Amino acid sequence: MYFCASNLIKQVMLDTEFKYYIDNQDEIVKSYNGKVVVIKDNKVVGAYDSDREAYFASVKKYKLGTFLLQLCTPGDEAYTIKNFHPELVLSDEISFE
Repeated sequence: MYFCASNLIKQVMLDTEFKYYIDNQDEIVKSYNGKVVVIKDNKVVGAYDSDREAYFASVKKYKLGTFLLQLCTPGDEAYTIKNFHPELVLSDEISFE
């Protein structure tokens, strides 16, 4: 994997979104437990039943690299950062079966 300056800035933005999730996890789980939440601009902007549904709905609304998908569950077992920037998507992080 490689990073350029613009990708690094996007990664910092997504790290901020992930921190928002962690800092607010208890409240988010109360509303969205078991859903895949979409976080953008430090707020939950969507909740879906699958990664696939969350991804395709989000790319219709937001530029790639500007949102975070997170499975909403208690604890830290589902912590992931799914970075949807065309140059950074990791094929083993999401399944479109």
